[in-house]
Amino acid sequence: MTINSSNPPDSGLIRRITEHTRGTSGHGPITRLMSPSDLGQMLKPFVFLDIFDASGDAIHAMNNMPLHPHSGIATVTVFTQGRVRYNDPDNGQGTFGYGGVEWMRAGGGIWHGKELNAEPVPRIQGFQLWIALPDDLENGEPESRYIESVGDNEGQPFHVILGNYQGVQSPVPSPEGVNYLLVTLKPGQRWTYQPPAGHTVGWLALARGALNIGGLIQAGEMVSFDSSEAPVTLQASSHEDAVFVLGSAVPHPHRLHLGYYSVHTSAQALERGERRIAELGRKLKEAGDRRTESGTVPVFR
Repeated sequence: MTINSSNPPDSGLIRRITEHTRGTSGHGPITRLMSPSDLGQMLKPFVFLDIFDASGDAIHAMNNMPLHPHSGIATVTVFTQGRVRYNDPDNGQGTFGYGGVEWMRAGGGIWHGKELNAEPVPRIQGFQLWIALPDDLENGEPESRYIESVGDNEGQPFHVILGNYQGVQSPVPSPEGVNYLLVTLKPGQRWTYQPPAGHTVGWLALARGALNIGGLIQAGEMVSFDSSEAPVTLQASSHEDAVFVLGSAVPHPHRLHLGYYSVHTSAQALERGERRIAELGRKLKEAGDRRTESGTVPVFR
């Protein structure tokens, strides 16, 4: 695949890439691009990123993911292809397609993993991101939101999943100082992202196509940028759409304290979160079969 080199991005506007990864293989169709113990240490509050890309029997494997707990974080699941059902008595039911978002703020503790179920489509693709919560939210009340579309920006290639960009406010109630965008560039299209003031953390991950960012980025890859407020200028391949997510943020000021499924700002907050997770786990067993008619299992808070 080639980039249209006759009109490359202006070298004066290229943000320096510091890390470039294809991640590590995970569970079947899921690839781990970032974990709290590696890139997450440098890109916090962004601490974890999976890309999932499933077709055929692999879609059924994703539907069979086990229930598991979280605390101290919010998870953001964004779909770039396919259709997925959600069913949660506290938050309604419906379907996600391109740009659909599940926002799940774990706070003091939740169990989840089966609240989404793929519809009969040939391919499901998207990203799951974890954000380390600030200390005033990390042990707070959990919250779930299912947003079938974050809205269209007429004439613009981006959708604001979290935060605010160019006057477009996401409907997701995320902490301040975090932007997360879903972007689709047409073949050969050029676009520049100007981070808000203070957003010195920056990265992107590509689902489909190819991008020139002063170097070639292929589908399935993630890059992080140097610590600055400089803009990021990108150009899509001349052959196909480039579909990617991009994050920028004010740096998370705390050292990360890690559990197996949890990220907190202190050992004390982690201990509270893990104690709550264990308590919820006991209650979850007592609750028995919670599966809905559509095959989902609602988040247990």
